Amino acid sequence: MTDLTDIKAAARKAAFARRKAAFDACVPGAAGRLSEILAGHRGVPLSGYMPIRTEIDPLAAMAEASAYGPVGVPVIQAAGQPLKFSHWTPEGVLKDGPFGARVPEVDDYFDPEILIVPLVAFDAQGGRLGYGGGFYDRTLEGLRARRPTLAIGFAFDAQEAEGLPLEPTDQPLDMVVTESRVLTFRS
Repeated sequence: MTDLTDIKAAARKAAFARRKAAFDACVPGAAGRLSEILAGHRGVPLSGYMPIRTEIDPLAAMAEASAYGPVGVPVIQAAGQPLKFSHWTPEGVLKDGPFGARVPEVDDYFDPEILIVPLVAFDAQGGRLGYGGGFYDRTLEGLRARRPTLAIGFAFDAQEAEGLPLEPTDQPLDMVVTESRVLTFRS
């Protein structure tokens, strides 16, 4: 395998298998460390995500943060476009969005300063392997061009990998929060 597309596909396949095993073994309270990190940023506009498939669930941490400031979720606009973020509340009405993720029924967009980022795999340097659509890379690049934006990867420990096939357009994470630890990469 020398083609980067093939290498990324193989890395995703292996990471999905590790993530599924971690998801199946997950104990309640996996978002506890994420809540601790977000408590240090109370009131700062942030976006989480509606978990799909075997993603680690950030909803408890998002609900807690929503008591102190705006919380949103990503809304895919179109292929090749950055994400927009619509205000979310725990009791808000949702509808089906692209790729099976639920989104607020009424669009109410804002720019978050903190993004809780889902991922397939991460490495010890803050590299992130996503689903391959580039949505978060484009979005982070645009937000970071306007102002400092904190990207927090949220994952199971088992999603850590060595030698991720990354490209120059891949946006690094500032930290990764797992069910057992916090890794910080950038200041």
